[in-house]
Amino acid sequence: MPQSLPFRSRLATTAGQMAAAASRKLGRGRGQVVGGRIMLRLDPALLHRLAAPMRVTVVSATNGKSTTTRLIAQALRSIGSVAHNATGANMGAGLVTALADNPAARFAALEVDEAHLPDVVRQTGADQLVLLNLTRDQLDRGSEVRLLAERWRQLAADLGPETQVVANADDPVVAWAAQAAPNTLWVGCGQRWTADSALCPACGAPLARAGGRWVCPSCGMARPETSWSVLPDADQIATPDGSVRLRLALPGRFNAGNAAIALAAVCSRGVPKEAALQAFAQVSDVDGRYVQTLAGDHKVRLLLGKNPASWAEMMFLVADSDALLVTVLNARGADGRDPSWIWDVDFEDWAGRPVWVAGERRFDMAVRLETAGLEVIGVSQDPLAALDQAQPNQSLDIVANYTAFQQLRAELVPS
Repeated sequence: MPQSLPFRSRLATTAGQMAAAASRKLGRGRGQVVGGRIMLRLDPALLHRLAAPMRVTVVSATNGKSTTTRLIAQALRSIGSVAHNATGANMGAGLVTALADNPAARFAALEVDEAHLPDVVRQTGADQLVLLNLTRDQLDRGSEVRLLAERWRQLAADLGPETQVVANADDPVVAWAAQAAPNTLWVGCGQRWTADSALCPACGAPLARAGGRWVCPSCGMARPETSWSVLPDADQIATPDGSVRLRLALPGRFNAGNAAIALAAVCSRGVPKEAALQAFAQVSDVDGRYVQTLAGDHKVRLLLGKNPASWAEMMFLVADSDALLVTVLNARGADGRDPSWIWDVDFEDWAGRPVWVAGERRFDMAVRLETAGLEVIGVSQDPLAALDQAQPNQSLDIVANYTAFQQLRAELVPS
């Protein structure tokens, strides 16, 4: 711990780290949140103090922020030490713990909850913001997309030119917010889910879309021109001085989009493109997302689907898979207690496909899937009961929302 910190800050950090260690030893969790809460209780200014000597990149979005932050952190390590909230604790307590665990880091790469972004930027003095997307998520306790976009836009307008915003030009809501910033780098990341950005965020008129672009016929707001973008084959990224080939271990076009915006961000920090691409290739899972493991003689792939937009991507990802499909739905506080959003997902694209349904809200999901024309072959609270239905050596694709995913990761993936 740097001796330049006030005694109060050093005391708060030590107390929090001791509490986190005790939490882990007692099996009560990873300890980042409880430790961070104690740190902030003892020194409310600790996040600012720890971040002050670092160059801070914050990444925010409804979907993809954990993956993008992981890619950024991996690449930045090629030019300096990095503080990173790798376990996804993305509010104040988790952020201060990440910085306290590596207080001498040159860089910080922090994923930040969408609603907490303005406060975190002010506290950390972040000089780089990476903005991916805004869609519906946990609306029983969160804000409507348009309200979050307004907060982001006000934040962007308050930034100075020394702060760089790296933004997804393909999400109209993000583009509207980021246009208010004086220093914005536009990246074409793609956007499969458009239901939450059907209307112009500036004037409310329906947007027109064609050829991967969007424009408002009423007020003229349009997709910004990009200097970085994912090319149509999704294994190359266009950069200001030519295209480069991706070598991602992570699946899906959406992860190519995450990589494109991460590449633009880290190259702006001084990471050579080839070094960044090599670093990206080393990332095969993100805190259990996309991990493949064994359960008996069955290969199991864990996928996170927590809202309509992420489910749309997971559906595309497993569309051609021969694996037995298992869906798992809970509705706890961390998931959002209202699961009615499942009726917004186009499960009809899976019509005729066999599926095993599990989780605490399994009957809600079973009704939705049967209505969509899927063949529900089993219903159980425990998703691993599907192993008894699988053919010998058959693989399983398990798509679970947040708390269900965390349970499965803890059960199936060795720590």
